[in-house]
Amino acid sequence: MKKNEKQEKSFPMKMSGKGRVIGLVLCFAAAIVMIGTYTFRSYQEKLNAEIAKSEELAKSMEEEANQEANANDIVIPESETDVDSDETTTEDGDMESVDENAGQAAASDAAESVWFSPDTTLAWPASGSVILEYSMDHTIYFPTLAEYRYNPALIIGGAAGEDIRAGAAGSVTDITADARTGNTVTLDLGNGYTAIYGQLKDVPLNVGDYVEQGSIVGYLSEPTKYYSEEGTNLYFAMQKDGEAVNPMDFME
Repeated sequence: MKKNEKQEKSFPMKMSGKGRVIGLVLCFAAAIVMIGTYTFRSYQEKLNAEIAKSEELAKSMEEEANQEANANDIVIPESETDVDSDETTTEDGDMESVDENAGQAAASDAAESVWFSPDTTLAWPASGSVILEYSMDHTIYFPTLAEYRYNPALIIGGAAGEDIRAGAAGSVTDITADARTGNTVTLDLGNGYTAIYGQLKDVPLNVGDYVEQGSIVGYLSEPTKYYSEEGTNLYFAMQKDGEAVNPMDFME
């Protein structure tokens, strides 16, 4: 009985020692796995870093090679055909410039050719008669304004839409919309004289145009609110060196 009990007591001790060994082995194996994993990760990171450096180096070398290639490019001279084409274009451009200059010169010559003098006779610009006379030495009554005022122009009656013609040759110096006189055209007649045509519409001119005597300067419009009582009319004024003069002094 004692022998058996002794054996039973020693068996658990032996089993306990074996279990310890197995545990140590497992711990060692786990440690090896962890070390291997860490080592592999470190190696992978180093490998990725080396790959990135290699790619950057290759890219840098490629850029340097491209720069050198661009620096060494050979400039090919233009062919005779291209040169001829450029010369033709330049000649065409010069011809256009010559045409434009010729047109400007002709307009300038036309403007210089106009010469108005006290002996020049003005053609009557509208179809009607004078509604309000020129008066700068005393005031006259304006029905629409219901007041007496000086009048630096002739107010000539007419029919809406009728053509208004230049009383004398001149060049257009101004086309403007005025509150009192509506669309207004100013002609330089030369020698310091100007003619002003107001209450117009559909003006077929541009600033710089040369106008022959009797040519259309516009069409008669409905009167502005400043001349509504006077009816449809042409505002026609003359100036000498900027001072108003009586157009009737030059009329037929």
